[in-house]
Amino acid sequence: MNSSDNELVGFIRAEWDRSVPREVEIAAKEISTRYGDCVTGVVFYGSCLRTGEIEDKILDFYVIVDSYSNAYEKRWLAAANKMIPPNVFYHETEIDGMTVRSKYAVLSMEDLKYRVSTSCLNVSVWARFCQPCLLLNARDDLAFAEINEYIATAVKTMLGNILDLKPHVIESRELWVEAFEATYAAELRSERGGKGLEIYLLDQERYDRLTPVALEALGISTEVTPLQKQPERRFKPAFKWMMRRWNGKWVSFLRLVKASMTFDGGIDYLAWKIRRHSGVEIEIKDWMRKWPIIAGVSLFWSLRKKGAFK
Repeated sequence: MNSSDNELVGFIRAEWDRSVPREVEIAAKEISTRYGDCVTGVVFYGSCLRTGEIEDKILDFYVIVDSYSNAYEKRWLAAANKMIPPNVFYHETEIDGMTVRSKYAVLSMEDLKYRVSTSCLNVSVWARFCQPCLLLNARDDLAFAEINEYIATAVKTMLGNILDLKPHVIESRELWVEAFEATYAAELRSERGGKGLEIYLLDQERYDRLTPVALEALGISTEVTPLQKQPERRFKPAFKWMMRRWNGKWVSFLRLVKASMTFDGGIDYLAWKIRRHSGVEIEIKDWMRKWPIIAGVSLFWSLRKKGAFK
């Protein structure tokens, strides 16, 4: 890494130098125990990290493992995680009379490295990890450093991909808002207008400090100056973003169907997730809970008919 990359890595590392609520530590440790020695680290992220609210919320984690074959006893789970990563699971524990609920995704180090890179068409991992996160339970210093570098790469990928569409560097607020809006549009979501601005404003000071560090790592001047791109040179990035939207919606749906098999109450979770992100109400019947894969396909056609999945 060059000095600019080191500065970005250091920025992320400094963000991790803080304490978390005891409930988060306990939940992360219990989840790690499920996968034994193959866990290289647990990444805490999402709204609970930003707000500090835990009661009646669901904690969000990514469990990073050295390989899927080591993580699972059941081969089909390892195969599913490799084919359509990540697998998503549910965990809950009682802590001082409070039920602490968690949703966690399992991702291998190899997949993490690829899915934060510019080579990855799907936005889900690099779009999430450019937002605030915290590494817990790192296996050792080497794993800590590796994951630290990958999270820094996610930031570069996020900003680099949105800047590919621009004739010049734009100011921090516009840059992040456009990036978040573009990545939300590339998933199976139907968020209210202004979601990108909402995310930016939640951590505005953080994003404004991060922007010049990330641009420097990308080799881009922090001044608002032309990038010297001809319009035809922006056609390819625009086409790539169109492909990201197509890919993202299909992959998001397939992940939700898969989650109906791995998530406790999975088909109910799938319906809730669809309702939350698309506004489509799904009536869950008893047979759907018994046959989640068939139910998932049925929900797909329901979404198609209602115009929520295009």
